[in-house]
Amino acid sequence: MALIKKLPTDLKIDFMGRRKFFMAFSILLLVMSVVLAVTRGLNFGVDFRGGILIEIRTTAPADISSLRSRMGALGLGEVSLQEFGSPTDILINIQKQDGEEKEQMAAIELVKSALGAEVAEYRRVEFVGPKVGSELMKDGIYATVFALLGIAIYIWLRYEWQFSVAALLALTHDVIATIGFFAVTQFEFNLATLAAILMIAGYSINDTVVVFDRVRDELRRYKSWEVYDVLNMSINVTLSRTILTSFTTLLALIALFLFGGEVIRGLSLGLIWGIVIGTYSSIAIAVPLLFTTGVRSPVPEDEEENGEEAAGLIEN
Repeated sequence: MALIKKLPTDLKIDFMGRRKFFMAFSILLLVMSVVLAVTRGLNFGVDFRGGILIEIRTTAPADISSLRSRMGALGLGEVSLQEFGSPTDILINIQKQDGEEKEQMAAIELVKSALGAEVAEYRRVEFVGPKVGSELMKDGIYATVFALLGIAIYIWLRYEWQFSVAALLALTHDVIATIGFFAVTQFEFNLATLAAILMIAGYSINDTVVVFDRVRDELRRYKSWEVYDVLNMSINVTLSRTILTSFTTLLALIALFLFGGEVIRGLSLGLIWGIVIGTYSSIAIAVPLLFTTGVRSPVPEDEEENGEEAAGLIEN
């Protein structure tokens, strides 16, 4: 606690002087994310691409190579297997079979028959049709877009249009960068991952609003200052709060990633990345974008002068 209290609250780092570097880095990050998402693609889970998902626990550490050969010999099309936490937990993904539910159930029974007595427990058996998967994907895109627009409208009403534009661009930056992250890592992209993206947007805008509040207050207080200097001061004053909040959140997420199991590993890793990129965008993207959009003090000049006179009387 004593160490936290000793952290400086007003560093004098010239963030605005480095804004061109931050912008160039972010543009490069976004371009790479889009290119990777288009060329390499995302590792869509059964939620989106449709198919059969079977999670099993074997009586002894599984021989993945042997299981893969036996599953491939069943003639079910594309089959992928992977360890799901411990050596006895295996996740089997099977492409959708031609036909309706009857054909899918027949494929599941065929797999169970091939596995035989070496399976101690069937922990999960799921089937999602491609139509349902495509609808989930479409609804997920709508949810993300509407969430971003809703946040932008709120910021517009709460502040001014410059703040809304900056917040929307910073959030879009976070979402695209997170999609690029999943394209690089090839962690499964499913409904839980999509929920993580929306959570990242919410966390990032919370950080951004804290900085924006300080920006608005300082613009009102120091109308005679250059906007460049006010923005720099606002970032520095809120920097320790932003870093400490992100750090404590990361501690919980790292614990989830290490000890939460395979089911939420992709979700927790995506959130870890999202906290890092969201903190970065709140500091290095959102506020510099305010400068680019030409933000000014919302307080009229005569009101500012009256405020300065009142402040002088109080001091005297």
